[in-house]
Amino acid sequence: MNLRKHICILRVAPLVSLAAIALYPGIRAIADTPRTGSQDEYFDLMGKADTAISDRNWDEAEQYLLRALSTDPANPSNVLILSNLGIVQYNLGRDSLALRSLDEAHRKAPRSVTVLSNRADVLLAMGRDSLANNDYASITRLDSTNVDARYMHAMLSLRQGDTVACHRQCDLLLEIAPDSLQTGIACASLFTATEQWEKAIPFYTKVIDKDPSSHFYGARAVCYLMTGRLNEASADITTGLEHNPDDKELYLYRAYLNKMRYMHDDAIDDLRRALNSPK
Repeated sequence: MNLRKHICILRVAPLVSLAAIALYPGIRAIADTPRTGSQDEYFDLMGKADTAISDRNWDEAEQYLLRALSTDPANPSNVLILSNLGIVQYNLGRDSLALRSLDEAHRKAPRSVTVLSNRADVLLAMGRDSLANNDYASITRLDSTNVDARYMHAMLSLRQGDTVACHRQCDLLLEIAPDSLQTGIACASLFTATEQWEKAIPFYTKVIDKDPSSHFYGARAVCYLMTGRLNEASADITTGLEHNPDDKELYLYRAYLNKMRYMHDDAIDDLRRALNSPK
């Protein structure tokens, strides 16, 4: 069994889920100025859209946002409306329209980190990693302290095989946020991908201190297995299975561990569990 084939670097860092992240800040007037009747309608529509978004009523939110845009096409707040509209349209399954709205928002405000972040998240959810990575890279140039964008840039670069770019982002993350969960995951993933197992272990330890999930225990167990530290690997696999008895990868790692210990029958049983095969 070649354990390296079964190491999924990005598995230890679930990438973003648009439905689970608050991408919809409340829309506010840019300036406190007297309003005309059309402006009253404009801000009323934005408020209704904001409520609909909070309730995940995407169809209704889209209609309110589109009406607001047509009510006052020149209003500078339209950048935020277009950005939110893109997210709403993505949730409605209208990918092309979503990107068109986000592209227009970016055209109007090319230095807006919020717009770039929303577009990157949509591109990522659509599986267009390279374009998403370009947007995350742009965010890091606009805001050098943006940990989330730098983390995503590191992980996507690693997924694309660019370990040099990932290493550069990890070094910068260590400078600006050495104790953050994102920094720990990025560095651990980089060293795992480049088979620097010993260097990865302390980063996984820091990650586990913050998030003791089964997949992080599994990731550190792999490092222990690859360095021959079988007792430590066994302890991590056991703890990981206590957190999640259904984690098939942990059974795979335990099968490999049992094979290394010449416990062939146990290894076969765990391999069956990992592959979900009947006995």
